[in-house]
Amino acid sequence: MQKDLRLYPITIEQCEEGGYFASCDVMPGCHAEGETYAEVIDTIQSVIEEHVALHQEHHEIVPQVSIPDSHSWRMTLPLPVKHG
Repeated sequence: MQKDLRLYPITIEQCEEGGYFASCDVMPGCHAEGETYAEVIDTIQSVIEEHVALHQEHHEIVPQVSIPDSHSWRMTLPLPVKHG
């Protein structure tokens, strides 16, 4: 059985004390912190997957954004690159 691709919009903010904070507005309670941009993305992805699994386990509606064709989507992200 092929699983559908689900995209969940996230917001990533740089923390004053260092590191990053990510949240997912369509999944209340889904948030994560990470020392690096990559780490916070990995962590929020895991948190969202756990929330989805819990919703499914309790037969609750799973908020989602779906893309029917996984080869037709495009995403723009800022990429922090050190230089100078």
